Amino acid sequence: MGCIQSLKCKPKSFRDSVIVLELSTSIDSNPTSIDEASSVVLRYRTPHFRAHARLLVPPVAAKETWTIGWIQACNHMMFYNTYGNKGMSSWELPDLRDGKIQAISDSDGVNYPWYGNTTETCTVVGPTKKDSKFAVSMNDNFYPSVTWGVPVSDSNVPLLSSIQRDQSFTTWLVAINQATSETVVLRTIRWRMRLHIQVDPEKPLGQRAVLKEPVAQEQPQILGKNEPIPPNAMVKPNANDAQVLMWRPKKGDPMVVIPPKY
Repeated sequence: MGCIQSLKCKPKSFRDSVIVLELSTSIDSNPTSIDEASSVVLRYRTPHFRAHARLLVPPVAAKETWTIGWIQACNHMMFYNTYGNKGMSSWELPDLRDGKIQAISDSDGVNYPWYGNTTETCTVVGPTKKDSKFAVSMNDNFYPSVTWGVPVSDSNVPLLSSIQRDQSFTTWLVAINQATSETVVLRTIRWRMRLHIQVDPEKPLGQRAVLKEPVAQEQPQILGKNEPIPPNAMVKPNANDAQVLMWRPKKGDPMVVIPPKY
């Protein structure tokens, strides 16, 4: 319906006008690589999760600044390193584990709430007279070190027998008004990384670890309906600062090996 002549047409809000031209997401097809070069730790590197979007922002009439980019949160984490019949070490996010929160920020720890601040975000400063086109991209993978020996022992005798990891994430493409904090969720992606490495500590270094199923990861899902961002995904602490390394022995009480950083 056209504008009535005596009334001024209200321009579309930023929320209604920003257009996602293209969105792609994947997890690389290469399997997790295992590095046994060190006599102290086993290292592994998972394939990368990747997300890329191209956006069109029509002219912005108002004097306002918007940041568009990626926000990521961890929804679930299971990360066990088993040491034969001695017990296991476990990286844990206590509030997530205990069901106190739905998700925890996976920000870079500097540019909250954003995943990063290089390719991951772009800024639109209004008023603008022309269409603006932007691209934002991000990637994520795991590259940890796991001790061959029991982490609470002075001995470095190799006893590591398996590594199991299962983590789920939600990644949002978001626009945020820098002055008002108005938040517009443009797209929602869900992805998961699963890993199982079997280790024979009796074998010589370089021949101990074998990657088990799943060798290839499930591909990410772009949701048909956007999900809201839980409050904890927007603020400190992030997952890296909140995680705790526990030692859970077969006999005796669990103990904290590495406390949270915050």
